[in-house]
Amino acid sequence: MELLSAQSLVALVTLVLLEIVLGIDNVIFIAILSSKLPQHQQARARTTGIGLAVISRILLLLSIAWIMQLTQPLFTILDHTISGRDLILLIGGLFLIGKSTYEIHERLETEDHRGAARVAASFTSVILQIILIDIVFSLDSVITAVGISGELLIMIPAVVVAAGVMLFFAGPISAFVERHPTMKILALAFLILIGFLLVLEGWLHEAVENLHLKNYAYFAMAFSFLVELINLQIRKKSEAPVQLHNQPHMGQVRD
Repeated sequence: MELLSAQSLVALVTLVLLEIVLGIDNVIFIAILSSKLPQHQQARARTTGIGLAVISRILLLLSIAWIMQLTQPLFTILDHTISGRDLILLIGGLFLIGKSTYEIHERLETEDHRGAARVAASFTSVILQIILIDIVFSLDSVITAVGISGELLIMIPAVVVAAGVMLFFAGPISAFVERHPTMKILALAFLILIGFLLVLEGWLHEAVENLHLKNYAYFAMAFSFLVELINLQIRKKSEAPVQLHNQPHMGQVRD
């Protein structure tokens, strides 16, 4: 495939758009995790998280032969064959469901002890969690990229360009989610849904692909996001937003 041909350019643009769409989940997760850190560390955590995502994607692209081996069955459970890829998706999906559920509980049910929360949410612990979920999202992203184009000289630039776009919008997305607590809960609900899809894909991958469940899920998320945007516009002048735990009150400056 010639790099400057129309076919190559179409493949590059398609991959960039797909990488951006697949990376939105990752950006939301990074934004929510980084918001638990002191303000002066949040931008560094987002940059580090997205940078690690790019590195993991490029390393996986350079290990295409190993990725293809991940699709080979390892063992069978209840008449379902489980491959290395399936195992990673299952573990990652369960982690995403558990972590998102915990974050919702922490913001709605627990008391607001700022000092304890800041000590618990260290920069290292946040980065480790980002690395774990980066591996899951990177694997899905790379397999999609390989399916569209087998050319490294197209896939790697697409990953880098998409990462640049995500890095540019990560700050505004994080600020928007922080300003609107209901949007943060909605984003966490999205992550639970994505985690559930990862579990389904790891357990019943053929059914997920044949039924196009991801398309329905992303449509539901887009519709919910649109409804919440309308709600925010309606409530903008009528009432102040609710305050979640581990979030500074309006007018209060972070430590």
